[in-house]
Order: sequence, then structure tokens, then C-alpha cells
Amino acid sequence: MAFPRKIMLAAAVLLLAACRSDPIQFHTLSPTSTSAQSASAVQRGNVEVQIETISIPPQVDRQQIVVRQSDSSLAILEGHWWGASLVDEMRSALAQQLPDQGAARKVSVRLDVQRLDSLPGQYALIDVNWRLRDLDTDARPLLYCRSRLQTAAGVSIDEIVIAHQQNLRQLAAEITQAASNTAWRCSSSS
Repeated sequence: MAFPRKIMLAAAVLLLAACRSDPIQFHTLSPTSTSAQSASAVQRGNVEVQIETISIPPQVDRQQIVVRQSDSSLAILEGHWWGASLVDEMRSALAQQLPDQGAARKVSVRLDVQRLDSLPGQYALIDVNWRLRDLDTDARPLLYCRSRLQTAAGVSIDEIVIAHQQNLRQLAAEITQAASNTAWRCSSSS
């Protein structure tokens, strides 16, 4: 009687071990260092930038990180997730780097991400249309801009996320420059 019980116990242990999955790793687009914030503080000038909305393509708008495998296929990485929704990650990362308090002039930005690619071993890319609106006066027309930013990335997910952080840092700098510019012009895209 003890022998079948041991076999059943061993089988249960093996079954539980087979069901074990690798732990989920969470990633963020928010940079850890404040050096980016202090560096862009010089460019901030006299403007406060508020984020209205951010839209993201449905192919990548999910909790799991999505990477491109080839020209025609994507992979959803079940073991690598964003710390929050991708929209919230982008909003948080940009809000940390845009001028946000105590300015004389208030501007809002609306972002429409056309493409967000992650190609391991090659690059991280963001292609985004954005619109600035002066909240203090209707005399200034809307400003429509486009940024296409691409940063080389290594093969690891951490290297891809860091490349996306660099792209968002550059995007925040372009938005800040355009908002601070008295001529209200788009800066050049990379």
C-alpha cells in the first residue's frame, strides 16, 4: 500500500515541476537617472507641456513586449512584460522629461504613435506624429510635427528597452524645443 502512494507522490511532484514556468520580468520606459531630466531642464525655458493623449498601434499595445522577428512576423514575449500598459509607460517616461510646473506658458501635446519596432540585435524605433496646442491663447495655430527616432539595440530585451528610453528622451527634447521656440516650429527629426 505504501508503494503506490510513493509512486503517486512522485508523479505529483514531477507533474508540478513540469508545470513550472519561468518568472515574468517587468521592464519600464522610465529612465532611472535624473541626468536626462537635469540636462533637458536647461532647454525647458518658460513653457509647461502637458500630455493630452497617446495612441499606440494595436500590434504592440499590450502588457507583453512585442518584438519583430522578420519583415512579416512579430513575437509576443510571454516572459517579458511592461511594468504598466505601454501607453502608461510612455506617458510616465515622457512626463518625467517634459517641462511640467511653474511656467508662464502652458502647452499640450497629443501623440499618435504610427510605429514602435523592436528588432533584437539591430534597433528600437518610434515613428510618431505629434501636435502641440497653446493652452493660454487660441491666437497661435496648432503645430503638427513628426519624429522618426531609431537607436541601435543589442540582442537582450534590456538593451532594446534602453534604446526605447533613448528614443523617448530624444522625443521629449524635440517636443520641448518646439514648445519653447517663439517661432513655434518643429525641430528636425532624427
